Amino acid sequence: MSRHLLHSALLLILLVVMCCNTAAEGEQSTGPQFEWKDLKSESGVTVDSLGVPGLLKVGGHVFAVAEAQCKEAGVSFTGIASQLINKDTAQQKMELLKDPKDNTQFLEGDGSEEPKKKVDLSRPTTIVEGNDIYMLVGKYSATAVSQVQNSGAADLGFLLVKGNVSDESGVVKGIHWKNNKDVSRVSFSEQTDLWTRLIGGGGSGIKTKNGTFVFPVEGTKKKTEGEAEEDEKAVSLILYSSDNNLWTLSKGMSDGGCSAPSVVEWKDNQLMMMTACDDGRRRVYESGDKGESWTEALGTLSRVWGNKHEGPEKGVGSGFSHSDDCWRRR
Repeated sequence: MSRHLLHSALLLILLVVMCCNTAAEGEQSTGPQFEWKDLKSESGVTVDSLGVPGLLKVGGHVFAVAEAQCKEAGVSFTGIASQLINKDTAQQKMELLKDPKDNTQFLEGDGSEEPKKKVDLSRPTTIVEGNDIYMLVGKYSATAVSQVQNSGAADLGFLLVKGNVSDESGVVKGIHWKNNKDVSRVSFSEQTDLWTRLIGGGGSGIKTKNGTFVFPVEGTKKKTEGEAEEDEKAVSLILYSSDNNLWTLSKGMSDGGCSAPSVVEWKDNQLMMMTACDDGRRRVYESGDKGESWTEALGTLSRVWGNKHEGPEKGVGSGFSHSDDCWRRR
């Protein structure tokens, strides 16, 4: 009798474990699912333009990475174009990404709906850690619902994508962007009340000496009561995390009208951020408190004209050059 009761108890425990596992799998499957695809395999798709170019170094290999503006049946979406810069391309003058469709990938929602939505990959901003590449893409928009109706891209806010260098038989082929679990949404919802739009700065972010990931971000704040439409100007700030799970927007930011940010670590815990401003100047800011406050660094290139000064127009984009990380904004 006791043996019968023991067998019954074991069967009951096994049943409970199986039910729990099934429930957990069901919960996981309800989350966003993603799949990277090669654009060259898609018919009727064109690459209209490339933008937000950047360079990144992974191990001993250098890649050019850019945002690809794609179109299919009149509907626009974004992809990521990348190309290895080898000795042949580095030692002679040639056009990189000359055939962008052959070097472009896009991210698609792996769901049951047809056609599947392409995921917004605006303003790719990358950080390299060892052989891994972390890329911030997408944007936060308070008016996303109305915008998505006229777009072929699903607006999922900021996404953090992970990739690495792919090779076959020891020959480097390109960047391999990973699916599903290595595509995570960047959550900082409690800090979005002040903003109508947030988007990556493009180019490169940094990993500081204490291990913090820092991405430059461009934002547009909500108008306060009494402000006119023309008073709504873009500002530059940073998004940072020490574990890639909990992200924080800096409270401090640039002056209004200063966007296209790039950032470097100048000294221990000292960040410098360069911006391109509406008046045609570049302004450089520094912070020693993770962006809680920014002070214009007047002893640097700040206030240098980025174009021929003929009026209130933005000059060339901001940018830093950093030999250790081998990256550049244009």
